[in-house]
Amino acid sequence: MAIHLMLLILTFGIGHCAEPVGAVENGTIGSKQVVAVGIILDLASPVGKIANSYISMALSDFYTRNANYRTRLSLSVKDSGKDAVMATSAALELMNNEEVQAIIGPQTSTETKFVINLGERAQVPIISISATSPSLSSTQSPFFIRTCQNDYSQIKALTSIIEVHGWREVVIIYEDTEYGNGLIPHLTDAFQKLDARIPYRSAISPNSDQLQILKQLNMIMARETRVLLVHMTASLGSKLFPLAKEVGMMSEGYAWMVTAGLSSLLDPYTGPKSYGSMHGVVGVRPYLPNSKLLQDFKTKWNKTSGDINLFGLWAYDTIWALAMAAESVNPNALMRHKTGINSTSTTTEPFGLRVSESGPELLKMLLHAKFEGLSGKFNLIEGQMPATDFEIINVRKKLGERIIGNWTQLHDQSLQMRRETVIWPGHTKVPPKGWVQPVVGKRLRIGVPVTSVGFKDFLKIEWDPRTDEPTFSGFSYDVFMAALDRLPLAVPHKLIPFMNSFRQNNGTYDELLNQIKLKNFDAVVGDTTITANRSTYVDFTLPYIESGILMVVKVKDAETKNIWIFLKPLRWDLWLTIGLAFVFTGFVVWFFEHRSNEEFRGPPHRQLGTMCWFSFSTLVFAHREKVESKWSRFVLVIWIFVVLIFTQSYTASLASMLTVQKLGPAVVDFNELKMNDYYVGYQKNSYVRDFLIGKLNFSEFRLRPYTSPEEYNDAMSKGSLNGGIDAIFDEIPNVKLLLAKYCSRYTVTGPTYKSAGYGFAFPIGSPLVSYISRAILNITQNHNKIQQMEHKYFAYDTNCQDSGSTFSSDSHSLSVYSFGGLFIISGISSVFACLVYLAKFYPKHWSRVTNRFDQNHNVDNLQIPSTAFSLEVEIAAVHVEDEGNHIHYTDSDQYIYGCA
Repeated sequence: MAIHLMLLILTFGIGHCAEPVGAVENGTIGSKQVVAVGIILDLASPVGKIANSYISMALSDFYTRNANYRTRLSLSVKDSGKDAVMATSAALELMNNEEVQAIIGPQTSTETKFVINLGERAQVPIISISATSPSLSSTQSPFFIRTCQNDYSQIKALTSIIEVHGWREVVIIYEDTEYGNGLIPHLTDAFQKLDARIPYRSAISPNSDQLQILKQLNMIMARETRVLLVHMTASLGSKLFPLAKEVGMMSEGYAWMVTAGLSSLLDPYTGPKSYGSMHGVVGVRPYLPNSKLLQDFKTKWNKTSGDINLFGLWAYDTIWALAMAAESVNPNALMRHKTGINSTSTTTEPFGLRVSESGPELLKMLLHAKFEGLSGKFNLIEGQMPATDFEIINVRKKLGERIIGNWTQLHDQSLQMRRETVIWPGHTKVPPKGWVQPVVGKRLRIGVPVTSVGFKDFLKIEWDPRTDEPTFSGFSYDVFMAALDRLPLAVPHKLIPFMNSFRQNNGTYDELLNQIKLKNFDAVVGDTTITANRSTYVDFTLPYIESGILMVVKVKDAETKNIWIFLKPLRWDLWLTIGLAFVFTGFVVWFFEHRSNEEFRGPPHRQLGTMCWFSFSTLVFAHREKVESKWSRFVLVIWIFVVLIFTQSYTASLASMLTVQKLGPAVVDFNELKMNDYYVGYQKNSYVRDFLIGKLNFSEFRLRPYTSPEEYNDAMSKGSLNGGIDAIFDEIPNVKLLLAKYCSRYTVTGPTYKSAGYGFAFPIGSPLVSYISRAILNITQNHNKIQQMEHKYFAYDTNCQDSGSTFSSDSHSLSVYSFGGLFIISGISSVFACLVYLAKFYPKHWSRVTNRFDQNHNVDNLQIPSTAFSLEVEIAAVHVEDEGNHIHYTDSDQYIYGCA
C-alpha cells in the first residue's frame, strides 16, 4: 500500500481528460447549474468502450427528455489503463483539481478497492457499474454504491445447475485478481451445503502467457473431474477457451460453465476465435426484463452500434439516477462546494484532498432514487442493486447463444429448464457424467473372481466361442453395472478374470484383493466379503447384500418315538389346573341340580360319580344328563366355551410339535461337532476357513473344502464316517442357494456369525468408493429393483425352514398363563351364580328352617351320621326347589340319611 501511495504522489495529476459537455463558466452551463462528475474507465477494454458509449447516449437522452431541469451533469472521463495506480491517480485529480461531486468507476474491482478509500475521505460517492466482487461492500464503505449486480447473487443459480445434473465435484478456474478471488469463499460454502467438492482450484493471472495457461489446463486435464466453472473477465477468457479447445478439453465428457462476468460479454467482445471455441459452454447472467422502454432503446441503438450489452445498460441507468439525484440536491450546497465556502482545509487530508460539501447529500438522494430503467427497476438496497432472476444460456458455435432456462428469485428459488436441449462440448446432447479416469484413454482394470462351479449366481464368466472374449453376468455384476449407471460421472472400465492358464481361479479372495495393493487391478467386483483384515489394504463400498456365516446340518429323521408325546402340548401346571377346573365345574352344576333333578340325586357315591362324569364328559361334549336350573345353564355355556378353546389349542399345539420334530436338526451347535470329531465343509478359497480355525478353534484336519451345492449335498449324504461331513459353514447368500435346492434335507441351526456383507473393493483413498456407495444405497433402498435382481438369480423356496427358527419342543407347550383369562372368567361366573342363588334362597326360607329346629330338635345334641354330606347340615330341615317350584318340608333325620 505504501508503494502505491508513493506512486500516487509521483504521478499526481497525470490522466487523460475528455472535454466536459458544454462550455462551463463559473459553475454553470448557460443558465444551468453544473454538477461535475468524474468517470474512470479502461477505454481499451470491451466494458470501457461499451460504458463510455452508453454514458454519452444516457446524458443526451436524459436532458432531451428533461430540458427544464436546473442542473446539468458535466462529465470528465479518465482512462485508467487497467492499472490501479493510474486509476487512483485519476481519482485524486478529479477530486482535487476538477472538484467532482461523484465518480463513476473505476472499472475493475481491484481499482475500485483503492479509490473507495479516497472517496470516503473526500466524501465523494464512488459509483461502480462493473466492480462486482463481493469483497467490496457499501456496509464497510458508506460512500461506495454498486449499480450493477453483486457476483454473490448468481451463486444459487450456479449451484442449481450442478444439483440438477447430480455433479459432485467441480474444478474452479478463476482470475487471480480482486474480482476472481472475491467470489471463491462464497462458492466453496455453497458447494459444501450442496455436498459437492472442489478438488482443485486453478488461479490464473491476467498477465499469464499461453504457456502458463496451458500448464494449468494440463494439470486440470490430469485430474478426474470434468465439471469446470470459469470465473474471469472477457479479456482473460478470450485467451483460455482457444487453448482449452487446442488441448482437447472442449470435447465430449467435459462440462464448462461460466459466470455472469463472462457470459454477459460474449461475441463480439471476446472475439470470433474465442467465441467459436466455446461451443457447448453453459453460462448464467442476470435476467433482463423485456420492457417497452428497452424495446424502444434497442431500436434506436441497433441502428448505430449493434447489439446491446448489460454493462452498458447499467451505465445508462446510473447516469439517469445520478442526474435525478443532482436535481434533488439543495442548490446552496452545490454553490458552496464550487466556491469553497466553509470547505475543510486541504492540509488535514493526505494529498491535499478537498472534502465535498454536497457529496453526502448527493449520496442520500442517489440512495433514494427509484425509477424504471432499461435494465429493470432501479432501486438501491443497502447501497447496491438487489439480486434479480437469472437466465441460463448455452453457447452454440453457429447458432449463437440460446437461452435454455431461468432461475427465479421466488420462495422455492427454482431452476426452470426450457424444452430446448442443451448442446454440450463435443456436440452431444447427453449431459456429461462429470468425472472420468485421470489418464486419457485409460480404463479402470477390474478384477473378478472365477467363481466356483456351483456358485455362479453372483458372478458368472462365459467365453465367446468366436472372439474368445469373456462375457459376464450374475447378481454382483448386475449390481455393479446398475451402480455405474447411477454415477454422476463416466467410468471407462474393463473386467479382467483372475485366472490361471487353465481358466481356473488363480488364488483365494485375499490374494485377489491383494492385487489392488500390488496395482495390478484398480478394483475388484464379485462376492467379496468385507472384513476388518481386508480393509487394512483396500477400501470397500457399502455392502450390497447382507452376509454372515451360518451352520447348516441335516434334518434328523425323528418320527415320534415317545409314547407320552400326547402329554407334551400342555405343561404339568396346566394339566393340574384343568383337572381342578373340571371338578369345580361339576360341583357347581351338582349344587344347582341335585335338589330338583332326579339325575343328580341318590346315594352319595352315586351323586359324586354323576358330578365327576358330567364335568369330564363336557370335554367331548358327550354329557347325557339334562340340566334344569337356569344357573346351571349359565355356568355350562361359559364352561363349554372354555373347553372348546382347550381342545382346539391342544390339537394345534400337538400338530405343531409333531411337525417341528420332523424338522429338528441332527446337530444342535458347533460344540457337538467338535466333541464328536465330525468333519465340517466350507467353500473353497473363501475366508470361512480362517474363521473356523481362528475363531471357532476347529482343527484344520477336520475341514473339507467344496465348490458347489451339489458337492455339499453329496458330502452331507455320506456323513463323517463315510468320507463326508456332518455340517456346513458358509456365508448367508451361499446357504440360501443350498437351501433353495435341498430345502427338505437341511436346516440352519446355531447362531449367525455376522460380517459386514459383500462389497466392491478399490484402492485406499479412491474417490470412486463414495460415489459407488451412494449408488448402492440408492439401489438397495429401491426395493422393487433389488427384489427383481434377487428373484432373477436366487429362486428361494418360501416353504423352507427359516434360519431363525428354534427346534425345542418345550417352546410349544402351553402353560396356565396362556389360559389365565379363561380360568378367571369361568371361575368368576360360577362363583357369581352360586352367590346369587344363595342370596335368593336364605332370605325366603331361613326363618322356617330355624323354627323347625327349635321345635323338634336340640341342635346341640344333634348326632349326624358320618355318611351324610356336610353341606346338608346347613339346610337339613328343609328341601327347597328355588326355581319357582313347590317347597317340600321333610323330617331332618330322614333327609340327612336319605340324601333326598
